[in-house]
Amino acid sequence: MDTLNSIVTSDLSLWGLFISSFLAATLLPGGSEAVLFGVLKLHPELFWPALLLGTLGNTLGGMVTFGMGWMLPQTQQLKHVEKVRHYGTPALMLAWVPLIGDALCLAAGWLPLNWWKAALFIAIGKFARYWVIAEFTHF
Repeated sequence: MDTLNSIVTSDLSLWGLFISSFLAATLLPGGSEAVLFGVLKLHPELFWPALLLGTLGNTLGGMVTFGMGWMLPQTQQLKHVEKVRHYGTPALMLAWVPLIGDALCLAAGWLPLNWWKAALFIAIGKFARYWVIAEFTHF
């Protein structure tokens, strides 16, 4: 474990977490939960920086998907548009949910909903998910 700690420094771990959380929140496949878990197992002292950087990266990735929806022509028919139209930006607290999260962000941009409210609700949901995962690293 000491050899792994010397190779995977805390700075490298945080950068890797940020990048993986950003990419996982775009339309690209991938999951950052395992990266967060690994970072906190190797560097438990990074609890808050890891939680905040993971949330920031994942939120920015969700906003990229939001922006992609904003750029789509209004002639496109998208999944989950009616759900987002009905519930508004609070629906984006579910942006972390596999399979529907990206579609919610895309639909919110397509509608287009207020971008800063969208970012706020995306961040709340993603922070809550990462916080639960981070808490499980203590076991």
